[in-house]
Amino acid sequence: MRYREGVEPGTTAAAQSTYDNLLFAAVLGLAIGIVLTVAGVRGRQWWLVIWSGGLVLASVGYLGSIALGFW
Repeated sequence: MRYREGVEPGTTAAAQSTYDNLLFAAVLGLAIGIVLTVAGVRGRQWWLVIWSGGLVLASVGYLGSIALGFW
């Protein structure tokens, strides 16, 4: 589809749903990461603690960037 010069197309529903999906994935990743970190510590599975800790850090970083207005 073509637009006239100088006219910005509006935000589509697909763009908003993508943002909502990323937000849901970050919140879900945070919850899963916390549960797996606790399970890893209780079961003394240190590889699980490291991987799930990384998931928690990535989720917190993404949610923090949203809270600070970078997205």
